[in-house]
Amino acid sequence: MTATARTVNRHLGALTSRRRYDITGSRTRYAPDVITAIVMVTAATDKIPEVAQAIAALDGVSECYSVAGDVDLVAIVRVREFDQVADVIAGQLDKVPGVLDTSTHIAFRAYSKHDLEAAFAIGFD
Repeated sequence: MTATARTVNRHLGALTSRRRYDITGSRTRYAPDVITAIVMVTAATDKIPEVAQAIAALDGVSECYSVAGDVDLVAIVRVREFDQVADVIAGQLDKVPGVLDTSTHIAFRAYSKHDLEAAFAIGFD
């Protein structure tokens, strides 16, 4: 198992051990519908467009952005099962020719303007 896969598994273990309450007030095990990983990618400078296209074409990768800053690309990985995170990142993305380094961040909760507007609009029709 690669260092990336070990790190992902450690973080996912913490996530799955959390509990939440369902609509009835019963405690349930947290199991998100979609697991999102944000992957920072350092690529060979002369191959950034090709690397981005290859990453975007991978199953499980929903988006790939070229960015300014410490990394060259940011890939958004969305999968249904925890094991797929390691499969996509360590098994496929890390092996794309031109990928020099990756750093993976697992999303625990999503916050967006759309979600906040919907939450505050409840009951105000």
